[in-house]
Amino acid sequence: MAKLIFQVLTAAEAAKLWKLEPSTIKKACQKGRFTSEEARKSAGTWIVTRTGMERVYGYPK
Repeated sequence: MAKLIFQVLTAAEAAKLWKLEPSTIKKACQKGRFTSEEARKSAGTWIVTRTGMERVYGYPK
């Protein structure tokens, strides 16, 4: 298993890996598409888990 720190991404990092706009991920967070264990806001920045991204958007392209 990869190191835990690399399993958590900012919305911007996740957007780059999944080839999405950061606003797409932020809106998904706000609308509750991620569970409370998959996403949260930290100091104004949305952070998401790789597992959550894979569940919602599939594997990165």
